[in-house]
Amino acid sequence: MRKHNFVTRKVIDRHLDRLDTRGVSRREFAQLMMAGAAAGAMASSFGWPTAAVASPNGKLAYMYFSSRLQYCLTVSKAVEHTTEALGWRMTSADAELNSQHELDQYEQLAAAGDLEAVILNAPDGSNIKRISELAGQQKIWLANVWATLPWFTPFEASDYYTYYADPDDFNASKEVTTKLLTELKKSNPKGGKIIGLTGIPGFITDTLRTRGRNEALKAFPEFTIADDLPGNFNMEDGNKAALDLLTRHPDAIGIYAANDEEAAGAAAALKTQGMRAGKDMLIVSSGDGNPEAAQMIKRGEMLATAANVPQFMGAMMTTRLYDVMNGWKPRAAERMMHWGSKMMTAENVDVYLERYVNNGKTRPFDYKLMSKVLHPHDWDPQDLMTPLDIDVEWAGIPKPPGWTYPKAYTDAKTSGEMERVAAEYKEHYKIDMFGPSPMKKA
Repeated sequence: MRKHNFVTRKVIDRHLDRLDTRGVSRREFAQLMMAGAAAGAMASSFGWPTAAVASPNGKLAYMYFSSRLQYCLTVSKAVEHTTEALGWRMTSADAELNSQHELDQYEQLAAAGDLEAVILNAPDGSNIKRISELAGQQKIWLANVWATLPWFTPFEASDYYTYYADPDDFNASKEVTTKLLTELKKSNPKGGKIIGLTGIPGFITDTLRTRGRNEALKAFPEFTIADDLPGNFNMEDGNKAALDLLTRHPDAIGIYAANDEEAAGAAAALKTQGMRAGKDMLIVSSGDGNPEAAQMIKRGEMLATAANVPQFMGAMMTTRLYDVMNGWKPRAAERMMHWGSKMMTAENVDVYLERYVNNGKTRPFDYKLMSKVLHPHDWDPQDLMTPLDIDVEWAGIPKPPGWTYPKAYTDAKTSGEMERVAAEYKEHYKIDMFGPSPMKKA
């Protein structure tokens, strides 16, 4: 194999000309080459499989569960912007709320021969085992978000299932529900009925959010959930469920929605009933921080949402896949992580709108700075990220018969690696997710 000196301008320019490296500077290209070489040497010394530098002809697929969700469309645009910054290509696939259809889509994309990586954002967790199995066989990098099977971890698949991530939905939902009940108590000291719009039945995210909601209610015994109906995480079903619940419980005084899409459906239902969202009835959402949700808060139609920022999710998942493709190897504690969400209210919504909605051509993140390959020393996740504890995440959910904790996971817990990783990510987190964009000119 011929060696190249990736420090001279002539050699770097020759490779930049040959590769599709839009948006990558000479300095970043040299860093990428040297980081990849160092990672390969280290991998060989420890007996790990090495990873080649990403092919310029390959692409990333963002596979999402429905184009009916603004969240998915917002993430797709963020993935597009991130791949542009990294000189990569992307495609997307709409599962149309059907996980079997999504599995078929994966097989079709993989069969084309140029698929290098996948962000899986599935309708439920039923396809993750098969897709992760195929990804390992086909050497396609996989990062999974939100939907999964409890007690199934990346360690039980292969190194190519590199990442599972979600926000801390339990505590985020608890926080927004507490906000709702605190505000309602000011005008209803004796309490009252809340109606609930839950998500997709059986979806782990909905389970976590409902648990968080119910935990918040324990501190406000004067309030009760009068009834629940699934809104399936979309506006249309959320609207139908809200209309049904409002008819059943005309004396309800507040609405909990499992996500922003359902909250928008609830606001429309109130209008149909001759009521005003935010005036005649308060609404909160336990996720996700969509642009439309921010606008609803600005208009006074929604009290709060747990903003996990879909633009961040797309950028974070994309840069993780880019890094592992180019030789970076995550520690065990980095293969399952939470990213931070922040309660968005009238007090901080203007910051979100300026950075993520009314930002024109100004990108909300420095995508390259998220990369540990391009910035091995000064990388910045641009949100607070922490290792995920599965005993907390899936508490109360029975383990499958015969299931045991993966050794890599238990070693990370007992050795202190989780605490060290948490401290490292906290130290590197410099650019506030709810502050001005780092790309905004002074």
